Amino acid sequence: MDQESSTNNDDLLYGVVEEALPNTLFRVNVEGENEPVLAYLSGRMRRFRIRVLVGDKVGMVVDPYGGKARITKRI
Repeated sequence: MDQESSTNNDDLLYGVVEEALPNTLFRVNVEGENEPVLAYLSGRMRRFRIRVLVGDKVGMVVDPYGGKARITKRI
């Protein structure tokens, strides 16, 4: 499967990391929404050890089934 098809720019949500939780979980404030979303790092970001800190702007894809989001970019 092509990477572009799995993470289209249309599907990306942008937000700011509010809190870092254990096991690479993050609480992210999504732009335009009131409630924060629970998000985890994508496998590629774990593999290349890209650090995400509180206050970073991130791009993420929301899982339609579980409600968690997968952080795919740090901006």
